[in-house]
Amino acid sequence: MPMIDLYAPLGTFADVHHVAARAASIVKTVEQVPDIPMFRSNTAAFVHELPPAAISDAAGAGDHVRVQVLTNAGALDREKQLAVVAELTGLVVEASEGRIPAERVWVLLTEAIPGGWGLWGHAHTNEEIVEAARSEIGRLQAGG
Repeated sequence: MPMIDLYAPLGTFADVHHVAARAASIVKTVEQVPDIPMFRSNTAAFVHELPPAAISDAAGAGDHVRVQVLTNAGALDREKQLAVVAELTGLVVEASEGRIPAERVWVLLTEAIPGGWGLWGHAHTNEEIVEAARSEIGRLQAGG
């Protein structure tokens, strides 16, 4: 149930909602979690549009986008890390209509510590998240 934050100069994306929805879908798909309501409604992306002057590299350029992906511990093996970074970078380049080139997209992958994933008012461990998913799958299969 990743959380994705995209930080971009204001006006980078024509359709901010599409970028948020697509980023959430990319990470959910790459992570390969079951397609159940628990994961669909708890994998989300937030686009933070910043004034252009609020972003700068050491050379003074501000045409960068930072994407931070937070997952539960161990959710992304090396193959999935590579896929998430490549696909999110591609999304930014495409959605910015090429104004942000791939070499100006920074993707940071971060894992929540066990017990550090708050959902439904509870700090879940990985095992608790897995059990909640199994429980939901069981309810769905039973028709409830």
